[in-house]
Amino acid sequence: MSGTITIDKKVLPIDGETNILELVRKAGVDLPAFCYHFELSDFGACRMCIVEEEKLGFIASCSTPPADGMVIRTTTPRLQRMRRTILELLLADHDRDCTICEKSGQCRLQELTLRFGIGNIRFGKDREPLPRDTSSPSLVRDPNKCVLCGNCVRNCSEIQGIGVLDFAYRGAAVQVIPAFNKSLAEGECVGCGQCIQACPTAALTIKFEIDAVWAALSDPHKRVIVQTAPAVRVALGEEFGEKAGTISTGKMVAALRRLGFHEIYDTSFAADLTTMEETTEFLHHLETGEHLPQFTSCCPAWVKYAEHFHSDLLPQLSTCRSPQQMLGSLLKKFYAKEQGLSPQDIFVVSVMPCTAKKFEARRPELTTEGSPDVDAVISTHELARMIREMGIVFAELEDDSFDLPFGFASGAGTIFGVFSGVSTAVIRTAIYKLSGKRPPVDFAFTPVEGFPNVNEAIVPVGNRVIRIATVHTLGAAKKLIAALRAGELSYHLVEVMACPGGCVAGGGQPLINNIQVRQQRAGGMRAADRLKQIRTVQDNPFISELYQQWLKEPGSDVAHHALHTTYASRRRVFEQFIPVVAAERPTMEIQVCVGTSCYLRGSYGVIQELAALIEKQGLSDRVNVQATFCLEQCDRGPSAVIDGQILEGVTEERLPAIFEEMVVKKLAQLSLQSISCVKD
Repeated sequence: MSGTITIDKKVLPIDGETNILELVRKAGVDLPAFCYHFELSDFGACRMCIVEEEKLGFIASCSTPPADGMVIRTTTPRLQRMRRTILELLLADHDRDCTICEKSGQCRLQELTLRFGIGNIRFGKDREPLPRDTSSPSLVRDPNKCVLCGNCVRNCSEIQGIGVLDFAYRGAAVQVIPAFNKSLAEGECVGCGQCIQACPTAALTIKFEIDAVWAALSDPHKRVIVQTAPAVRVALGEEFGEKAGTISTGKMVAALRRLGFHEIYDTSFAADLTTMEETTEFLHHLETGEHLPQFTSCCPAWVKYAEHFHSDLLPQLSTCRSPQQMLGSLLKKFYAKEQGLSPQDIFVVSVMPCTAKKFEARRPELTTEGSPDVDAVISTHELARMIREMGIVFAELEDDSFDLPFGFASGAGTIFGVFSGVSTAVIRTAIYKLSGKRPPVDFAFTPVEGFPNVNEAIVPVGNRVIRIATVHTLGAAKKLIAALRAGELSYHLVEVMACPGGCVAGGGQPLINNIQVRQQRAGGMRAADRLKQIRTVQDNPFISELYQQWLKEPGSDVAHHALHTTYASRRRVFEQFIPVVAAERPTMEIQVCVGTSCYLRGSYGVIQELAALIEKQGLSDRVNVQATFCLEQCDRGPSAVIDGQILEGVTEERLPAIFEEMVVKKLAQLSLQSISCVKD
């Protein structure tokens, strides 16, 4: 669309903008909105962004495309009254305990309430408080603070390709919930926290572990050790007024020292260690041709996603633990013993940009003598909370440095926090191992046409050519995996990051309002790499010393035990055996659809209940039950075929009546007919 549009008497050219709101903001007007997000589809739910067009009247600017000749007014007395009324309606059913809200000071609803001077709410509450969902180790869902903007729904579906949350019920009863109103822990949430980044209120927040850290710091019998992820250093400063991407490593370490941590280490050191182990594993697969492409395993949200949806790919995931877990394992398995301590005497805290790391730290396989290798994970946002609580003036801190030996890292370890960083580090090391020559520090990654958020690099190494793909967001990974299976694309190494742009935009980072912030953080990460005196793992003397002292060599049995792990399928259909009853001489066939839509509507429970009814009625030798895909009744499931007849809405509640009418009575009739035929 070309042409011009007039906004508040200012004429602007239409230059590819897809909606009026983009042009309004281009005109310098901060038009309020809840449901608009720069990376999501237009929704038009909240109506806060309404404007008045001289011919069309009142329209939602976020979902209306611009047209040549439009004349828009953004602020009139009627528009302001309408916006105030919308805010009052939102506040009527909203939990208004703002003073104790975790999002206080960063809440869009709070901000607009102040901006529009809402001092009185004319509407009363019409529903009882709903229970908070605290089941997830990564985040908390509070439906009482939801404004139904749908940002979390669209983010989880459009960006991550999962769809854990959706709208349910109608009218005033509408809610955003997981399927069947189950808890987040019962579903397929991977804990990435991108819904937190998209939520304008505190309906979705980080699950804090601050209290556990304070308790450990005050325990005289605990040695409390903290590690900080690379991406934290380019985002923490934003919480204290610094520009996005500012490298605040020195002040961050000084603040941690003031908080009382006994030792402060850099997770980038463990990223160097990960690079050594993952490169060794990759070169083995490259030599044998097995389990290619190898997928990286540093991102716990991606690993959990693979366990849920792509369990057949698990043999191709690197068995390396994430850097967080590698360092925790070293501290509990080796360092504790060296210091004359038990693993229980050391309390390891990770400061991470990622909410999925909270889940990862609780995985039962990542322990030492019954003690978690990482005891607590706090986000960048939580660390900022602790610094404020302690009364530390961040801007006035003098720079401090990490402790040795686990505080010294190469540039390769530092860039783990940004998109393409892991694969760059691995290829630097692979080139060195294969050629014996010092590798280039950067590689040319180019976008793959038709695959958003996927880049590739073709790297010649001696007489080999290594093909690398890097993908960020799980929705993009889903599309890439489909192309790999179809043979449309082919790679040797695939790096997957769940969050847009990598860890710099993790769910535990300060909230992102535009893509420029993400780019500035990524720029800060790459600058941190360039500022390092050593940029390849082979040049880190403490890594070499670590292998000599504890691990022997990359890929050794000792290293494998301490630094690697295993994965298992989380596909819910395989979590419990579904009895499928087969009869020697079946007289009736029953098929139950277990396609995605029917499965989410409860077909798994239907099969279980059906098996129980068959056993109770003693019909195991007369009924054959099968699971099937797909009966093409997806919006009206669960669906089943009983004796050739397709039925919709076959829920567990309806099943007994259906079974009695269509199975028990029908079989009885068939039996009578059979007896009659014998008599005749």
